Amino acid sequence: MELNEHVVRCMGLARVFKDNVGSINSLDFHRKDDLMITADTDDGIRLYNTSSGTQQKMVHSKKYGACHITFTHHANSVLHASTKGGHALRNLSLHDNRYLRYFQGHEASVTSLSMSPRSDAFISASEDGQMRLWDLRANQCQGFLACPPGPCCTFDEQGLVFAVAVHSGVIKLFDARNCAAGPFTTFTVPQEINKPATFRHVRFSLDGKWLAASVEGRLYMLDAFEGHVKATMHTGMPEGSSAPEPTFSPDSKFLLSGCEDKAIRIWSTQNGQEVAAWRGHAGIPTALKWAPQKVLVASACAVLGMWLPDFEKLGMATNIPPPGHPQR
Repeated sequence: MELNEHVVRCMGLARVFKDNVGSINSLDFHRKDDLMITADTDDGIRLYNTSSGTQQKMVHSKKYGACHITFTHHANSVLHASTKGGHALRNLSLHDNRYLRYFQGHEASVTSLSMSPRSDAFISASEDGQMRLWDLRANQCQGFLACPPGPCCTFDEQGLVFAVAVHSGVIKLFDARNCAAGPFTTFTVPQEINKPATFRHVRFSLDGKWLAASVEGRLYMLDAFEGHVKATMHTGMPEGSSAPEPTFSPDSKFLLSGCEDKAIRIWSTQNGQEVAAWRGHAGIPTALKWAPQKVLVASACAVLGMWLPDFEKLGMATNIPPPGHPQR
């Protein structure tokens, strides 16, 4: 199925999961398998099968808690940050519920965690003003960057570049193979100059053309090569609040974010105009991801929702695919 504005407008909640008491703080899709992982404030980690739309496994992390959860390349291996008992990053085997490795070095809460799509490298950022480069095969940090407190970071989809965003609208791009050389370019969002608010999320589009950065109630879409702001979206979040997580569609045509009014809004990356607003959450959906290569979106507040096209609205009621049906 080819994505277009009509398909996006016809998407609705296909599955709702109310498995936890607290809120879901992060979620991630596996890049190849039909799997999704979530972490919540109840210290729970849950694995879902996106093809059948069912929960497949539940793991407790009562001792360390879990946030910023992300898959490694293996379907049974995830990385997550700790919410208690220190600030170590942990590589968890879902196969036997065993921690494979600990990554210690951060001295305050982790603000972001991003796995390279192409290698065993991953990066993390923390309120301690540290951005660290790691390798799954080694406990020791492979690289270190000093930043203002509370940066966020992300890899691009080729695993060659990573971005680090801080306050006052500053976003720095680094060569992942030589981060010690410093940033090869720096972007500044003019609207954020001299503002104390710190970026909370930064994301590359899958085609590498766009860069989304969110801070409080503002979401910026930048040209990832030139750095100029292509569009500014408003999510309605008040000053001092944590910005919801943005996500791009797999074809990079759409940018999504949860909003203060509990809706998920979708904007066109071509002109920055709002395309649709999905409603159904009782709280603000702060965790949000579009599945790779699929017409499937997961969003979460206290509950987890899976969004799929409504095939009756699309005039395809006689050929309704299962949840997570891949794009063709």
